[in-house]
Amino acid sequence: MSTLITPHTDARMADIIEKVHAGERLTLEDGVYLYDSNDLLTIGQLANEVNLRKNRNKVYFIENMSLYFTNVCESRCAFCNFRKDEGEEGAYTLSGEEMISYVEQHIHPGVREFHIVGGHNANVPFQYYVDSLQALHDRFPDVTLKAYTAAEIDFFTRISGLSIREVLERLQAAGLKTLTGGGAEILSDQYRQKMHVDKANVEQYLEVHRQAHKLGMRTHTTMLYGSIESHEDRVRHMLQIRELQDETNGFMVFIPLSMQPKSKNAGIMRRNSAYEDLKTIAISRLMIDNIDHIKAYFINIGPQLTQVSLSFGASDVHGTILKERISHSAGALTPEGLTREELIWLVKGAGKIPVERDTFYNEIKVYE
Repeated sequence: MSTLITPHTDARMADIIEKVHAGERLTLEDGVYLYDSNDLLTIGQLANEVNLRKNRNKVYFIENMSLYFTNVCESRCAFCNFRKDEGEEGAYTLSGEEMISYVEQHIHPGVREFHIVGGHNANVPFQYYVDSLQALHDRFPDVTLKAYTAAEIDFFTRISGLSIREVLERLQAAGLKTLTGGGAEILSDQYRQKMHVDKANVEQYLEVHRQAHKLGMRTHTTMLYGSIESHEDRVRHMLQIRELQDETNGFMVFIPLSMQPKSKNAGIMRRNSAYEDLKTIAISRLMIDNIDHIKAYFINIGPQLTQVSLSFGASDVHGTILKERISHSAGALTPEGLTREELIWLVKGAGKIPVERDTFYNEIKVYE
């Protein structure tokens, strides 16, 4: 294992270094200390050490497509610029047939996963959301359906009168294989009130994933950082995910999402710094010791910083995506997708081994 080279390490950091070397779990206080520290290289090297233990030099990606059946949404989250009201210019709700037509125009033979999220559109019944998945599953049976956030599942319970478990079972019958990680934002009810996150609360978000795990699903989870939350809020968020993982072992990956401004013209002072993005990825790797993968989401932090993050604890660079919309509607300046060849180049450029995977991290091809 590599040796830390940062000089003048203080006693508190030395204690954390010893914990990481020994495989001991870090505390809330440790996580907050790391956020308050300016010793980014030590934090990154510790995270890299943990990641190497779990994944060696392998970095994973998938060929996938992002799909959005509707942008009509009853929620008015302060950070979202994707949502529309019914009848507003630019609002849309696609039928299964319309989505199939879109997919047929853009899909290529390597796509293994549809990543499906959208608005909380109460103008259509729950059956619409079931039928949407069924249509895709019938037409593309070999493509895995990764669909809906925990907040969307909670919304479905309200418009259907069904329990979380019943909603999930209906969706599974239509082809659902796993949930996306969105809707977590920051797992603090105070934060959610201030940011007008008028959708699933903290316990509801966690309960949806708990029920999904009980049904045999392995799911994804996120953290949207960079607005009003404190460093302690971020670490508490990580700890709540870690606690649920201790209970269910159902999460495959944790995805820190860097908050995007609402305008592409926003200056750098309105965006998270590269320093903050790298520190958050590294601290996520150190705090969440029971989830195999930390994802660097190039849509939010850009390909170059994603490449650097592979030495700061990240082991996944997401996928090809093809026309991401939510972050770009909020001001992301990054590409809307990357090709397989670009992802392989990105990973190899960091001195890592690219591994093409399926949704569940089964290895499809290793690019030595």
